[in-house]
Amino acid sequence: MDNKNNFKPYIPAEKITPEITVTSIIMGILLAVVFGAANAYLGLRVGMTVSASIPAAVIAMGVIRILMRRNSILESNIVQTAGSAGESLAAGAIFTLPALFLWAAEGKMDKPNLLEITLIALIGGLLGVFFMIPLRNALIVKEHGVLPYPEGTACAEVLLAGEKGGSSASTVFAGMGFAAAVKFIIDGLKAVSGEVSGKIKGFAGEIGTQIYPAVMSVGYICGPKISSYMFAGGVLSWLVIIPIIVFFGADITLYPGDAPIREIFAEGGASAIWSTYIRYIGAGALAAGGIISLIKSLPLIIKTFGGAMKGLTGGASTSTLRTDREINMKVVIIAIVILTLLVWLVPAIPVSLLGAVIIVIFGFFFATVSSRMVGLVGSSNNPVSGMAIATLLIATLLLKVTGSDGIGGMEAAIAIGSVICIVAAISGDTSQDLKTGYLLGATPKKQQIAEVFGVVAAALAIGSTLYLLDSAWGFGSDQLGAPQATLMKLIVEGVMGGKLPWTLVFIGAFIAVVVELIGIPVLPFAIGVYLPVQLNACIMVGGIVRLILDKIKRPEKQKKAIINDGILFCSGMIAGEGLVGIILAVLAIFGVDKMIDLSSKLGIPATVSNIGALILFGIVILTLFKFTLWKKRKETDED
Repeated sequence: MDNKNNFKPYIPAEKITPEITVTSIIMGILLAVVFGAANAYLGLRVGMTVSASIPAAVIAMGVIRILMRRNSILESNIVQTAGSAGESLAAGAIFTLPALFLWAAEGKMDKPNLLEITLIALIGGLLGVFFMIPLRNALIVKEHGVLPYPEGTACAEVLLAGEKGGSSASTVFAGMGFAAAVKFIIDGLKAVSGEVSGKIKGFAGEIGTQIYPAVMSVGYICGPKISSYMFAGGVLSWLVIIPIIVFFGADITLYPGDAPIREIFAEGGASAIWSTYIRYIGAGALAAGGIISLIKSLPLIIKTFGGAMKGLTGGASTSTLRTDREINMKVVIIAIVILTLLVWLVPAIPVSLLGAVIIVIFGFFFATVSSRMVGLVGSSNNPVSGMAIATLLIATLLLKVTGSDGIGGMEAAIAIGSVICIVAAISGDTSQDLKTGYLLGATPKKQQIAEVFGVVAAALAIGSTLYLLDSAWGFGSDQLGAPQATLMKLIVEGVMGGKLPWTLVFIGAFIAVVVELIGIPVLPFAIGVYLPVQLNACIMVGGIVRLILDKIKRPEKQKKAIINDGILFCSGMIAGEGLVGIILAVLAIFGVDKMIDLSSKLGIPATVSNIGALILFGIVILTLFKFTLWKKRKETDED
């Protein structure tokens, strides 16, 4: 691609068009809250989140172009910039903060209050934005043509395609409405089961599938390879390890179980063995996977940081062009100093001023690494969990050495890890958004302001979202497994000297090593080991649908349109189901859920419920085909 000297954005620097408007900011804030809440719910369920940039962009185009009859691509870009911040902040927060709720459930501490959660999320989010500002010239401008920033480039292409019209926004909204209805039928009315499982007599293993549209959508968006790695992890844990444990240890009482394995299995089946033993194996695999991904990235991390620092020595751009204007560096430095003082002063993060400075230095390092790595390999492959694990290990050790042990030290370690995790997630998202803006000809300063609006809105909403979900179902439950947060909790407890079944943890860690040695991406496999096989199977179904569409013989442009429609419809389904999940959580808190529960009122037999579930799942799959393979298209939609 062209370098900076001859690169020309879509909107020339000399041309002034609407960007930050009341409409774009209000829509951006709403989407930041919506996609933040939806991704928090999704991430706590399946351990993965999805990018909100493209669905936010198409919703913005749909409202601004079609409903408001305005034609401003840069205004739509501001909406997706602010909107995507919510998804990234949620991703960083759910990796760590639910650990505090898990300790509260165990009676070790009080629940964190809303102000503490909001401040932790806000500090991490704002640091992530401000750290990226001095890096923009080095990574986005000077490295143009070197760092592709796949999601940022794809989002620019979607916005450019929207200039020609098309039905993208209606596809997203259709997905939202459809998944919302399905979710309400399953978990609101409880007219059908949300999960169908099968067993073989005399064999302790179990296989089955969930039928939720959002879970299947994860498989479609991630693709068949990632889905198959996750499913393989589930097969190993549910059809190999669980039967081995039951077969060889039937009469043994094995810690952390408090009864013979035979009794645990007789009482709760394979799920009881999974919750008692397999989750620790999965946690070991996840921890090892995060560390392996970080070690593999070390050469790139060192080169990245060095290159970014060299780029900074050249200073920020002194150009007066609109497309080079950024937030004043004095404002950025003052903001970082204030946020550093807040890290020191916020009671939820009990560290000294020196500790706060160390956190900020770590944060800037990981922000630099995250921003460059997403430019090379995309946000999906950004080792945020690995960075969080490394930070937690170091922070917990330092806190223990300095006398901050016990539950107070563990709480501080999670708070520190949360700030760093959110910094890494937000800085990666900001760099993708700035790449989109660079290609389109946006004003960087206005995008950076939009990111701040998005972060503030998402930070104010994330605490209430976590409280709602915990009150309704509880973190660590079947509905909300919270895999990363449970892992972070185990790591901190282990370092602080709490009891852990280390044998199980090490088994998982060495499974991860073997998987890495044979060339399989370890993190999706490890997530598969940790999560219920029914959830992995549902993701696999989405991956199979994507595989079918990938293999069909159609003209390349038409095939691309089919795949993209699927991504948009699935993004809509994730958002729709996530929002209904939040609504159902509110209903559960007030006891309304029992009033609308048809399964108890009508006494629906389990067999009928399961058959209904399979029929509904078939409808979900067929509907996805309806909006992709069988969709009627105009030629303009395919170009």
